[in-house]
Amino acid sequence: VQLQASGGGLVQAGGSLRLSCVASARTLSGYAIAWFRQAPGKEREFVTTIRWNGGTTIYADSVKGRFTISRDIAKSTVYLQMNSLKPEDTAVYYCAAAARAIYSSLGASSSYGYWGQGTLVTVSS
Repeated sequence: VQLQASGGGLVQAGGSLRLSCVASARTLSGYAIAWFRQAPGKEREFVTTIRWNGGTTIYADSVKGRFTISRDIAKSTVYLQMNSLKPEDTAVYYCAAAARAIYSSLGASSSYGYWGQGTLVTVSS
């Protein structure tokens, strides 16, 4: 699986951005596609994930109610709609893919064997 993330940029606090992750694979059936982020000087953290089959989602508490993950099956693309952005959302955002990971492990970066390049999101105060 190859992943290509895009859509990052500079936005003021309270604003919105939409990230895209295009996945190239023979099939994405059975995969989960996630977004992680890494702020300067901090460890990479889980943001959200979506199961390709069925669309089940999981969100980190820090983004619940503000971020929405979705997928377009025809385009093999996962989106991250980010609203009400805060300065603490500033980070490099990565999309990642996990094959046949169990539900309880989907928040762990170690479950994801495929990673895209990051896209930088900067939220100014």
